[in-house]
Amino acid sequence: MPKSRTTALASILGLGLAAAIGAAPAASAAPAPAAAGSAASYAAYEQSKENAAANKAFFQAVMKSVAEKRAANPGALAVTVTYSTRNAPSFRTQIARSTQIWNSSVANVKLQEVSSGASFQYYEGNDSRGSYASTDGHGRGYIFLDYRQNQQYDSTRVTSHETGHVLGLPDHYSGPCSELMSGGGPGTSCRNATPNSAERSRVDYLWRNGLASALAK
Repeated sequence: MPKSRTTALASILGLGLAAAIGAAPAASAAPAPAAAGSAASYAAYEQSKENAAANKAFFQAVMKSVAEKRAANPGALAVTVTYSTRNAPSFRTQIARSTQIWNSSVANVKLQEVSSGASFQYYEGNDSRGSYASTDGHGRGYIFLDYRQNQQYDSTRVTSHETGHVLGLPDHYSGPCSELMSGGGPGTSCRNATPNSAERSRVDYLWRNGLASALAK
């Protein structure tokens, strides 16, 4: 099920998707068309070294972004992360639900839809690896929502899970259904789309800690 990916792993360590936060980047390149996947292909990628490396790089990129964003506006109560659904019209309802879930769950970062200059984009299509969050390492990124996977798994959970990567959370497939970042680990019957208390606290800590890191420079 959900996972995060890089198209240029070396570059992501320097900037990454989250580094675009508040920066009005150029439009993200759309993912190339791919074959439809299956539960087996999703699971294979979830457990791959590539996915593990992408998760680590994504986390480092988010931390760098938090410090930069907080340094630019240290008095802000919350950092605002903007997104666009223009390239994922089929999933606007699920994206709106996941945004509502996250905005009601955490205090130090807020998601907001905009028509232009978004920090990241949502895309839709087919990919044998399933849904994922991706970055090109140059301040442009997107969340890709796979059609077939969103039919097999609860679609709002998929979207909320992928958005969790943007907020700094890694995959943890061995976790229970109550843990949002366990993704597809609990199976297709799991419909929970809400982060648990530990995940909520972690996101708030990451974005609050970004302010402390920036001020310490």
